[in-house]
Amino acid sequence: MGRWCTARRRAGTGRARPTRPTLPAVSARTAVVAAVLAMTAALPGATALAAGPASARGAGSAGESAGYDFADDAVRIAGASTVTGAETLAAGSTYRSSLPRNGTLYYRLELDAASDAYVSVTAVPGSDGEVTAVDGIRVSVRDADGGSCSVHSATFGAAHSPRPVTAWGLREIDPGANRCQDPGTYYVGVERTRPQDSPPDDWDLEITAVTEPRPRQAGATKAPETWDSASPEPLAGEPERRPGGGGFAHAALVGQGAWSADIRPGQTLYYKVPVDWGRQVYATAELAGSPDASGYATGALRLALHNPVRAEVDDAAKGYTGRRTTVGLAPLPPVAYPNRYATAGHVGALRFAGDYYVVVHLAAQVADDFGAGPFALTLRLRLGGTAGNGPEYAGESRPKGLFEVSAQDRVAAPGSGGGSGAEDDDVAMRAVAVGGIGTGSLLLLGLAVWTAVARRRT
Repeated sequence: MGRWCTARRRAGTGRARPTRPTLPAVSARTAVVAAVLAMTAALPGATALAAGPASARGAGSAGESAGYDFADDAVRIAGASTVTGAETLAAGSTYRSSLPRNGTLYYRLELDAASDAYVSVTAVPGSDGEVTAVDGIRVSVRDADGGSCSVHSATFGAAHSPRPVTAWGLREIDPGANRCQDPGTYYVGVERTRPQDSPPDDWDLEITAVTEPRPRQAGATKAPETWDSASPEPLAGEPERRPGGGGFAHAALVGQGAWSADIRPGQTLYYKVPVDWGRQVYATAELAGSPDASGYATGALRLALHNPVRAEVDDAAKGYTGRRTTVGLAPLPPVAYPNRYATAGHVGALRFAGDYYVVVHLAAQVADDFGAGPFALTLRLRLGGTAGNGPEYAGESRPKGLFEVSAQDRVAAPGSGGGSGAEDDDVAMRAVAVGGIGTGSLLLLGLAVWTAVARRRT
C-alpha cells in the first residue's frame, strides 16, 4: 500500500458630521466585493460560485438523490481486462468508465521520475441495489513489472447505504525506496472489494489522474510532531442557505461559516473548501429532528473530508433516532508538505494546499422509519491555524494550480487564506488584478459602487 496507504489526522474619536451620511465600512466592503465577484465570475476560467447552477445540481428530487453529478468534461474510457489493452489516463484529465461485478479493470499511466502521481476513482452504485458494509472498490497502482506501488480501498460501511465511494492510488518518488521510482509505464487496477456479495449491475466510475512536481529545494523529511489538537468553540449564528453539489466537479464553494441545505435519504452533498498551507479544517454536520421520532438508522449521518486529489482524509458517522443529531470530524493537523512523511494516514493526506471537499451522506435507510424528507442539514466549518507559504515547486502540477488557493476562491470563500476585514478587501483587489483589470478600472469600479450605495442609503 506504500508508506501513506499502509499506515492509515480604528476607533476614532471626533465629532459627527451631520452634513453627510457615513457609509458603514462593512456595507461598503460587501458592495465592492460583490462587484468584484460579478466581474471575476465573467472572466475566462473563473471558478463557479456556490450560489450558481453548480450548487443547484445537488438539490435533486427523491429519485435522483442517490445519483452522482459527473464532471461535464469527463472523457469516456473503457477499462481493459488485462494490462495489455489498458488505455492511458492523462494527468490533468477526468474520465468516465464503468466497473462490472467481477474482474479487475486496468488503465495505463505514463510517468516521469520526478513527479508524484495520484489517481482517484469514484464508484457510483445503483440506488436500488443492496450493499454490504465491506463492499466497495479497491484501487491499486503497479509498475510495469507488477510491483505494488499502492493499494487503497473504500467501502460502504455500517449503514449499508448505496453511495458514491472514492478510493485512490499513488506513485510516490522517494529516494529511499526501491520500487516504483523509474520513469515509464504504470498500471491502475480497479475492482470491487466483495464481488460475491455485490449487486450485479455495473457501477459508473469517475476517474482523475494528477501529478505533483517536486520542490525546488529539499525541505523537512519528517512530519510535524506537535500541533494544536484542541477542538474550537462551534461557530454561532444563523446558517446561510447553501445547497450542496452532487459531485466533486460540481461541489458548492464555501468558506468558514455555517451553511444550511436540505438532504434526502440516500443523497450525498459535496462542498468545496479552499484550504491554504498552515490552515486546519474543523467540520460538523447537524441533522434536524423528525416529527416521527421513532426508530433507529445505523451510521445514518456520515461526514467526510477529502483532499485536493480526492483522497479521503478522515470521516465520522452517527446513528439517527429522529432527534437532532450532530457528527463532527476529529481535530486535524495543519496542512503542510512534510505531512506526507507521517505514518498516520489522516496526517499524510493533509500534504498539500488547494480545494478540499466536505462530503455529507444521509443513509437511504432513514426513509424506512422517518420518511423521504427532505431533512434540514446544517454544516459548520471553521478554518484554524495561520496561512503560510508552501514549497516552491520545480514545475507545474497537472492540472495547473491544483495545489494552491486561487484568487477567485479567496474572494468567494472568505477566511480560506487566513485574512479578514481589510485583508479580505486587499485579496479581492488582487483578484481583479489577476483577472486582467487594471488599477484605473479598479478604482473607478470601487468609487462607482461606493457612491451608488451611499446615495441609496441617503
